[in-house]
Amino acid sequence: MAASRFHLGWFLGNSFGVHGWNQPWSGVDAREWAQPDLHIELAKALERACFDCLLLEDSVFVPDNYGGSMDFYLKRALRAPKNDPLPLVPLIAQATRHLGIVPTISTSFYPPFLLARLIATLDLMSNGRVGCNFVTSTAERAAQNFGLDAHLEHDLRYEMADEFVELTTQLWSSWDADAVVMDEKGGTFVDPAKVRAIDFKGRFFSSRGPLNTARPPQGRPVLVQAGGSPQGKAFAARHMDIVIAALGTVAEMKAFRDDMRNRLAAEGRDPDSCKVLFVVAPTLGETDAEAQDRVRRRQAQREAAPEITLAMMGSLTDIDFSTFDLDAPLAELTTNGQQGTLKRFLAQGRTLREVASNYSFGFEHPVVGTTRRVADVMEEAMEQVGGDGFMFSGPLSRRYVAEITDGLVPELQRRGLVRTAYAHAHFRDNLFAF
Repeated sequence: MAASRFHLGWFLGNSFGVHGWNQPWSGVDAREWAQPDLHIELAKALERACFDCLLLEDSVFVPDNYGGSMDFYLKRALRAPKNDPLPLVPLIAQATRHLGIVPTISTSFYPPFLLARLIATLDLMSNGRVGCNFVTSTAERAAQNFGLDAHLEHDLRYEMADEFVELTTQLWSSWDADAVVMDEKGGTFVDPAKVRAIDFKGRFFSSRGPLNTARPPQGRPVLVQAGGSPQGKAFAARHMDIVIAALGTVAEMKAFRDDMRNRLAAEGRDPDSCKVLFVVAPTLGETDAEAQDRVRRRQAQREAAPEITLAMMGSLTDIDFSTFDLDAPLAELTTNGQQGTLKRFLAQGRTLREVASNYSFGFEHPVVGTTRRVADVMEEAMEQVGGDGFMFSGPLSRRYVAEITDGLVPELQRRGLVRTAYAHAHFRDNLFAF
C-alpha cells in the first residue's frame, strides 16, 4: 500500500538549553535570547515548506528536581528562562499567511473564560489560524507557583481538563457565526438574538458567559493534546483534533493510532476527525555515513554527560535521578508527573546509564541518512501505520531548520507525500483537507 499524503508540524521546545545556545550552528545569539526573531524565521521557513502548524511548548516553573537544586537547570538554560509563548502568536501571525500557530496552556492553572477569550481573539486576529495545546501540567513546583501546596493527582487533573474543554467550547459557541451583522442603516452592530449566556456550572468550573468577543473564525480553534496515559488518550478521544505521540517504533506508532481511532469511534466520533502526529527528529547528512557519524557524536555526548538527560527527565516526572546509582538495576518507579513519558524512558535499558545513553524523544534512531533515505523511512512508516503525519522536534538552529524545510520536505513533496500549497484559509480546513 502506497502512503497517502500526510501532515507536518513542528514542536518547538520553548527554552534555550534544548537548542544548544552555546554550540556551533545554534543560531541563537545569547544576548538576544528574549527576542522573537529566530522564532519568526522558523515560522516563515515552515510556511515556505507548507507545514500545517508550529506548536509552542511551555511550562510554568523553574525545575529543581536534579540534586534538589535549581542550579543545574539555570546554568544550562534547561527549561528556564522560558518566556510565555502567547505573545509570540500575533507576531508570528503577522509574519505569515497560512501557517497554523498553536500555543500551550495549562488546564490546571488557567481560568477557562480568560483562555477562551484569548484564543478567540488570536483566532480572529489571525483570520482563523490558531490552535491550543492543552496540558494538565505535571510538576509540583508549577502547582506551588499557583498557590497549591502539592499538585493535584494525575487522574483528577484530567477530570478537570475534560470540564475545562467543555466550558471553553461552549463559550466559543456563545456567539453565532453570523452574530456580527454591522448593519449601518439599521444601526445594529451585533444581533442580540445571536448571543447568549451559557450558565455553565460544573464540578471544577463555572461561567455565566457569553464571551465578550465574537465566535472564532474556525468555529472552534484546533485543539491539540499530547498524553500517552489511558486518561490522556480518553481525554483526547473526547475532544481533540490533533494528538501528538512520542513513540520509538513503527509497531508502537501503529498500535497507538489504532487505539486512538477505536477510542474515537467509541465516543461516537469519526476516527478521521482527529489526526495523530508522531514526534520525529531526523539526523540528516549529505551521505548516510555523514549522518551516522553525527549520531555517533551525539551518542558520545550523551554517554559523557548522562546527567543532562536525567535532569530533563526529572523535570517531567518529579523524580530526582541524581539519588540513584547509575549502574544499578532499576527498580519500578511511579510518578504523579508524566506517566507515559516515564514508562517509555525506563524501557530504554536496565540501568540509568543505559537509559540516559539510549533515550530518544520519539521516532528518532532509524531516521538517519540522506534526505532520500530519511524520506524512505518516513514514507514506509506511514504506509504501515496508516497516517496521519509527523511532528518534527529538534534544535532551533538555522542549520537544522534548513535541513528539514529546504532539504527533506522538498524530497517528500516530490513524492507527493506532503502538500506543496495551502488549499484553504483556515488552519482547521487545511488539517482536514486530507
